Amino acid sequence: MNEGVNLWEFRDTSGHTAGTDLIGFHVEAVDGAVGKVDKLSEEVGAQYLVVDTGPWIFGRLVLLPAGTVIRVEIGEQKVYIDRTKDDIKNSPTMGASDSDLGPDYRDRYAVYYSPFYGGRIM
Repeated sequence: MNEGVNLWEFRDTSGHTAGTDLIGFHVEAVDGAVGKVDKLSEEVGAQYLVVDTGPWIFGRLVLLPAGTVIRVEIGEQKVYIDRTKDDIKNSPTMGASDSDLGPDYRDRYAVYYSPFYGGRIM
């Protein structure tokens, strides 16, 4: 477990620098490729990636809170996360109504992701 992880902020140890464009970077789970970064939010307290899973799970878009990112490798153009492919596959679905990510989206994703981090919703 990774207690104390703030789901909505990049970890200090991730190597991510604000303003770095991660769009198009490959996303790697602990057990393999997940997809590519389609969107990035660097808003303070609401940082996340939207990942296009391509053919892996039928082109589904998934939201990954920035706290799931353990490492960014600029030279490789890869983002490494601490979740498995099954964790991502079972995550909440982004629908058309999520395109603007309304005010309750963080609660929905925090309910799913927080148990991986000691149940704390930061």
